[in-house]
Amino acid sequence: MPVAINNQRMALAALIEQVTTTVGAYGWGRVDMIENRRVGIKSREIYECPGALALLMAHSDLEDLTLERDLAHEKARLEPRWAELVYDGLWFSPLKGALDAFIGESQQRVAGEVRLRCEVPGRCFVAGRRSPVGLYDYELATYEAADAFRHDDAAGFVRLWGLGLETWAARQPRRPHPPR
Repeated sequence: MPVAINNQRMALAALIEQVTTTVGAYGWGRVDMIENRRVGIKSREIYECPGALALLMAHSDLEDLTLERDLAHEKARLEPRWAELVYDGLWFSPLKGALDAFIGESQQRVAGEVRLRCEVPGRCFVAGRRSPVGLYDYELATYEAADAFRHDDAAGFVRLWGLGLETWAARQPRRPHPPR
């Protein structure tokens, strides 16, 4: 949950209002979409929600920094289903309750700061982020000769990772290439 803007702590409702005012002043935060309603018809919907969109963008960026890879991938896969349940009014369904528990657990270590930059006309983007529990490690993420990552390990990993497909390919009958 967001707790502060520019190191000033505030209640969630006041924080959302402040972000909405700040970001909305740049003309950012309108959603124009074609929606698929539950009954099968399409409708055009236009929403103005700059504060919510900015906070969601900032939170997503912070998750990119702090969530382990497989957890992040699974959360991204489940989010549309959670939204569908809410849209359909199934707020108290057992499935939504189970997804709430998963999402709640996934957020236990999401913490840090995100810096947003706004520009006219209508731009808002993440300009920086930091977290005391961030998983980015520059020493591992670079490809320089002096980094902490052992490059010989990568070559062995790539060979092992592809071994199953190499074995499969070796046992397949060769098919001629189609004519050009």
